Amino acid sequence: MTDRSTRSTPAAATGSTAAVDADRAARDSRVIWLLLSASFVVILNETIMSVAIPHLQSDLGVTVQAAQWLTTAFMLTMAVVIPITGFLLQRFHTRPVFIAAMSLFSAGTLIAALAPGYEVLLGARVVQATGTAIMMPLLMTTLMNLVAPKDRGRIMGRVSTVISVAPAIGPTISGLILNYLSWRWMFWIVLPIAVTMLVIGIRRVENVTEPRVVPIDVFSVVLSAFGFGGIVFGFSQIGGAAESGGEAGGSAMVMWISLAVGAVGLAAFILRQLRLQRSDRALLDLRTFRSRNFSISIGLMAIMMLTLFGTIILLPIYMQNVIGLDALQAGLLLLPGGLVMGLAAPTVGRLFDRVGPTPLLVPGSIVVSAVMWFLAVFATETTPAWTVLAAHVMLSLGLAFMFTPLFTAALASVEPRLYSHGSAIVGTVQQVAGAAGTALFVTILAAQTAALRPEMADAAAAAGGVRAAFLVGAILSLFAIVGSALVRRPADTPAAVVGH
Repeated sequence: MTDRSTRSTPAAATGSTAAVDADRAARDSRVIWLLLSASFVVILNETIMSVAIPHLQSDLGVTVQAAQWLTTAFMLTMAVVIPITGFLLQRFHTRPVFIAAMSLFSAGTLIAALAPGYEVLLGARVVQATGTAIMMPLLMTTLMNLVAPKDRGRIMGRVSTVISVAPAIGPTISGLILNYLSWRWMFWIVLPIAVTMLVIGIRRVENVTEPRVVPIDVFSVVLSAFGFGGIVFGFSQIGGAAESGGEAGGSAMVMWISLAVGAVGLAAFILRQLRLQRSDRALLDLRTFRSRNFSISIGLMAIMMLTLFGTIILLPIYMQNVIGLDALQAGLLLLPGGLVMGLAAPTVGRLFDRVGPTPLLVPGSIVVSAVMWFLAVFATETTPAWTVLAAHVMLSLGLAFMFTPLFTAALASVEPRLYSHGSAIVGTVQQVAGAAGTALFVTILAAQTAALRPEMADAAAAAGGVRAAFLVGAILSLFAIVGSALVRRPADTPAAVVGH
């Protein structure tokens, strides 16, 4: 009997280990899929207001720049809050962080739906953004901790779908709603979905990380807010400064003061992090930038996010105010591009696992640049709608070939102990670039349109403003082509993975 027990022990232990591994894999999969679903819902709200700008102008009695701030403030809040998530993800378990994020987002959505005016609506967007800011680094950090290096490209393709497609189809959903209902229904429709995700998370999300006691540097949080806030607000004043003609006390003064405050705040923030990270107390550990691959990928990501969000805000305005489409038509015209991006992302992820980043990034950056130059020349008041559709589909395809390789190469290039900081930096750069792109494109549009209006009809002047904004994006895209050739496969990723 003793011999039989002894002989059966290894098999029993093996079976027990296999069962434990299977349970852990199932748990990890549930957590990742729930985080992906919740992230899609919250990120959708970044751009859902873009098609609504003309409606908000008339309903709330605000300018185009003020209405645009309902999107910019959302992304700016995320940029300010995301650095704090590096601390949160180290200090707390997965489950309470998820519950806090979805509770904030749900509360902000309810306030927005009930908002009596512009000020309350803007505040509600800030509350929504706070929840969204926590969700994205939570998803990224969890994925990097749970997924093996050989599978990261494939799984990160799903993340790219969330990060790129959710904002891309926001205008489509907004257009459909606005064609039949008021802008408040953009929030009433999202609210039950968000609450459902919250309830499921309370019941099903399990803790998959081990927290540790880490301090938070309040002064770093303040410097972060002044740095990122000042820079983005300065961008938003570019158009007003141009229209004021540089008059003393006008928008030009506000713009330069904001940019100066932002630059000083950001420089002070960086210096403080460099000092605090010596004792592992940095709010945002910048040792991630010691990786050349991470640094280049982050720079490219900034250019691509600026292009994506600037285009998302600009095209609906162009289609409605220049070529005469209504909100529904404008939203539907952007849908195929969003679908192309979503369908391509998983395939791009599998290709990354096979061939690495460079064969994907170089052609992707060339396509993005070509489309931006095309729009900078041919976006006129007589451009057919199908031409805009084709350009947006090609732009979306080019961006799909950029995002997954950049996200994967960036995060896989940092040390595992810095994953939470790397995720926070990716999210921060993504949102600052998106906010800057939104503000920059709209304000250049406004400035150039105002300059041309005395000489041209309104539609022709607006078209000139659109071309000027796309020209800026086209020039920036040239830097992306150069940088794309410099990104390398992360060291811990296999050279090729058969079967993916």
